[in-house]
Order: sequence, then structure tokens, then C-alpha cells
Amino acid sequence: MKQSEAKERIEKLRREIEEHNKRYYVINEPAISDFEYDLLLNELETLEKKFPEFISADSPTKKVGSDINNEFRQYEHRYPMLSLGNTYNEEELREFDNRVIKASGNSSVEYVCELKFDGASISLTYRNGSLFRALTRGDGTIGDDVTLNIRTIRSIPEKLNDDNIPGEFVMRGEILMTRAVFERLNNERAAEDLPLFANPRNAASGTLKILDPRVVASRQLDCMFYFMMAEELPYETHYQNLMQASHWGFKVADTLKLCKNIDEVLTYINKWDTERKGLPFDIDGVVIKVNSLDLQKTLGVTAKSPRWAIAYKYKAERATTRLLSVSYQVGRTGIITPVANLKPVFLAGSTVKRASLHNADQIALLDLHVNDMVFVEKGGEIIPKIVGVDHSYRNNEMKKIVFISQCPECGTGLIKNEGEANHFCPNYLHCPPQLKGRIEHFISRKAMNIDGLGEETVDLLFNNNLVRNYADLYDLRSEQLIPLERLGEKSVANILASIRSSKEVPYTRVIFALGIRHVGETVAKTIAREFRSVEELKNAGTERLTAIREIGPRIASSIVAFFADRDNTAIIDRLRTAGLKLSEGGAINPGGEKLKGKTIVISGVFEKHSREEYKDMIERNGGRNSTSVSAGTSFVLAGENMGPAKREKASGLGIPLIDENQFLEIIGEE
Repeated sequence: MKQSEAKERIEKLRREIEEHNKRYYVINEPAISDFEYDLLLNELETLEKKFPEFISADSPTKKVGSDINNEFRQYEHRYPMLSLGNTYNEEELREFDNRVIKASGNSSVEYVCELKFDGASISLTYRNGSLFRALTRGDGTIGDDVTLNIRTIRSIPEKLNDDNIPGEFVMRGEILMTRAVFERLNNERAAEDLPLFANPRNAASGTLKILDPRVVASRQLDCMFYFMMAEELPYETHYQNLMQASHWGFKVADTLKLCKNIDEVLTYINKWDTERKGLPFDIDGVVIKVNSLDLQKTLGVTAKSPRWAIAYKYKAERATTRLLSVSYQVGRTGIITPVANLKPVFLAGSTVKRASLHNADQIALLDLHVNDMVFVEKGGEIIPKIVGVDHSYRNNEMKKIVFISQCPECGTGLIKNEGEANHFCPNYLHCPPQLKGRIEHFISRKAMNIDGLGEETVDLLFNNNLVRNYADLYDLRSEQLIPLERLGEKSVANILASIRSSKEVPYTRVIFALGIRHVGETVAKTIAREFRSVEELKNAGTERLTAIREIGPRIASSIVAFFADRDNTAIIDRLRTAGLKLSEGGAINPGGEKLKGKTIVISGVFEKHSREEYKDMIERNGGRNSTSVSAGTSFVLAGENMGPAKREKASGLGIPLIDENQFLEIIGEE
């Protein structure tokens, strides 16, 4: 490779890896498997060694990925949180063993084998036997203070009682979510029309960054501890210190094993490659650590990882099968998702018949043809995906798969906006899956909150031609519903009672429930303040709409298009006849106007009310919520652990910070 080509490839790899770091650590939406990520990182390391003139201190090979969130206060780790070197094969593991033995001067070395739990790393500092501070990994040097959230996890001790406890020490562990809790959480989110978590690791990591500890407590997180650090430790070996931590009350996995040599390590690895499927938690490998603390010090660390530990990663289970066809699903918002239909194959404990292809770009990248023999993996051992094609089976008669140009449900031409990966159907007013999606949005908890009507029931009503839009819900009668499958007299009575109760839902939520494209909860509240009725909103033109600070051209054009459609106005007329609140009957701000004209930013964690409750109080009293501090901010409602970036900006602009007691006094609430 020429020097210029190497430079270009290095820069491209760095950009790709940084983007994957962001998706993994910050937004908890990884786009590739750990194995694919490691391949990119290894390629970059190889190129940097071959072309040292392009080595940079800020290269991903020289630092740990960061999960820093400016909503939390950050503190420096007393001991840096490093990442681990990875291997996927026995040969590299034996090379690691040879390096360790050479440094030790012995013929063999003791190792401690630990299952590599797939969760979120945490560092806990204890002072005088009490939990003092909990920090996330962050960038390895500083981490987010999530102590309040950590205190909600029952398996983490708050106070220790023993004579032998160091005055100050650090425990490292992994915050975990069981598969059972993960499934329950995703079922609840599906029922509330919220985005699903990709896997338990993402769910656990995301939960740690929630600003309301009560929500964190409801997620039933767990913690498994794997390392103790202090100036003076109880014992001279890693294994004995973990056993001591277990005695003090820390949860240490009973799968931990002390191995006399590398052969015993390999036996352990092979055992858990088979048995890991029976664990309640996800694991993605085994961590191997030198047991002797003196030898750990001798071996030392690099800028990124310790030389005395390595992670053996299990490869995602892979199967080869035939691609029979590609079908296309239309999502609730019109996004088109291609799905590979496969010859059934057994993979990672279940039979796989379908796999996601994500979008047109992936189909083109894989160069897929009908009847290709494809390699299928379970990404994170949950979602099957095609990762490659065995071209040795390819022949000239196989037809190349070309992404569709029209919606498979309604025939409308698809659109792909510049800079976006997905195609979508723009016919959101009449495309059947989108129609059902609008009904599901209408009945959701934050909209009309109609109990007893989930996705399956909406499908049932839609398929029996009882509903085609949400106005049809108010014409339903018990004699139409009772004969339907899965609906008895009691459930029908509950559904109809909930539909009747929804007529009392306030005007603001009705606006949100209409499902106007790009009009979310916050914009719906703004609209309700500015326009006293749906009729007034209908007659507002683009110019008046865009004059409102929260409404830009895209939202304005969407509102105008919604009311320009005769079907929509006919539906609204039916909702009015049914008795829904399509206007603001009482005062715009039922709590008064104590905060009229004030823009307020909420930051931190509160004791007396949740952040959502405080947002409602602000709006009920005529104020406006904002997410960012600016010169136009009236004050910041500041809770514990207020984000340092917001605190610094507020201080620089001279914006006052008000605690929750002061705020409640201002609005006249105890």
C-alpha cells in the first residue's frame, strides 16, 4: 500500500470507529457486532504500526470509548478504567501466556477466569465502609456520577461491617439486566408505542443515564463485581481479594475460577461456550487475569489496556443457508424495511427463517442475488442478520435483488431523502400499515390512553372492517365486538368504557393524538397554547405557524397538508360529533399565569416530583419548557447532580438557579 493510500484508509477507519464508539457508548444503538468492530480496530492498529508517521494521540487505538453525558456531573477516576485487549482464537491466547510467563520467570502462571458479562461498567468508591461515589466508565479518565441511580440497585451494598475493610477502596463491576427483565421491559415499551431496546446491555446502559432514580429502580438492575483496587489491599492475589469482597457482601459470580495454567483456562473457555446459553445474563466471552498482583505490576499497562489481562471473545454463532427471497415491511411511520426470507436453519438455540437487511445500501453492499448461499449471524445473539455471501455457489442464472421503488402496500412511489439511509412511503394518510399506526398512536397512553386496545386488537378490528381510522372507534358497539376472536363480554365492556372515558382527555393531548406528522408532545402543547381550537389551527397558514418559535417550515407544512386533506377534516368533524375536546374550554393555563412569559430549563434529579411532573407544572402556570440554556432562559430549575455544562453556561449568562422548594413556593404549591 502506498503512503497516500495508507493515510486515506487510516483517516477513514478512525472516522468509522469513532462513529461506532458513539453508537455503542453514548446512544446505545450499535450498528455492528463486536467482532466486526474488532476487525476495524485491528486493521487500524496494523496500519499505524506499518506507517508510524500517521500515528496520532487521539486515535481510537490510543484511547477508551466514552459514554460521557453532560446531564451528569463528572469526576476523575482514582484508577483509570482501561479497556481489555481481545482475542478470538487459542493461538493468540497462548501467545499472551508466553509473554506473561517470560515476564514472571516461572514455567507457568496462575490465572483467574471470569465470565465477561455484557453490561455497563461501573466504578464504586467506598470510604469508611460506606458507598461514597459511583462513576460510569466515561472516557476512562473521568466518568459520570450516577450514585443516586446506583443506590436503587439492591445487589450493591451501601454500608459494610467488617474489621478488615480498607479506609478507602474501589470496586469495579458490571451493571446487568437479566433476559427476563429485558423481555418484560420491551413488552411494556411495545404496549406504550415506545422504541424497543436492542439487547439487555443497551437497556442496562441506557437505564443508568436516566435522570429519575425511581425509573431506574423499576428496571430491576443487578451488578456483578470483578475487581478491587486500593493502596493497601487485604491480599496479594486477585482471587483472594474477590473472595474477601464476596464475604463483605459484594456479589461475585460463582462461575469465577482459579486456573493453574493456560490449559485449564482453555478448558474453562470451552465449557462456557456451551453452557452460557443457560445463564440468566448475556455474556460475550471470558476475561483472563493474572492472579498475582505483584506480577500485574511487573507487566504494567499500555495507554489503553492492561498487559496482565485479556478477553477471549466468543464469535457470534454463524450458519449458512439459502436466501429464498426478499420481502418489504412498511413501518408505522412509512419506513420500508427489507427482510430476507431464508431456508430455515438452526442458529443459537432457535430456528431462523428471516433476517433483517436494514436498507437498500446493505443489499447493495452484500450484492445479494436470489438463491444465494448466505452467512447468517445473530447480532448480539438476538437479531439475525446476513453478514456475507458464499460466492462459490453463485451462477449466472441467479437474479440480482433490486430494492423496490413503490410501496408494497399502497403502490405509492418511495422517497429517500438526501443524507438518510431509509426509503419511506410518503402516503401516510392512506397507506394501510400507516393507517393502523395512526390508530395505535391515537389510543396510546400519552395520547387518548384507551385501555384494552393494543396492536393485535387494532389489527383484529382493521381486518374485520370495523375501523379504518380513529374516528371509527367512537362508533363501535358491543354486538360488533363480542363475536370477534379473543374478545369476551367483559373485555368488550372495558374497551367501550375506556373509549367513552377518552372523551374527557384534554385538548392538548387530543392535538397530539391526531398524529400530525412531526407534531410530538411538546409541539402539541405549543399549538394548544397558541390556537384555542382545532378549527383555529386548521385556518392558520404557513406564515402564522412559522411565526411561533417552536414551529419551523417542516412542521408548518405538515400541519397545513394535514388539514388540506378532506379525509382528515371529515374525521375531525366526526370526532367533534363524538364529543372529544377539540377546543380549550377553560383557561389556557389552569394553574394560573405565575410563570407567563418565562422560559425555564430543568436539570438534575429531584425528590418531591419527577421531571415530567415539573414540566407539567411549568406549562400549567403559563411557562415554557426549554432543554438548553440560552440568553432567553428566565431561570434553571436545578436539582441534585445538575449537568455541569448547563451550570457553567447559566453562570456565564447570569441566569439564576432555583431549587425545587423555591420553585414550588413561586407557583404556590406545597
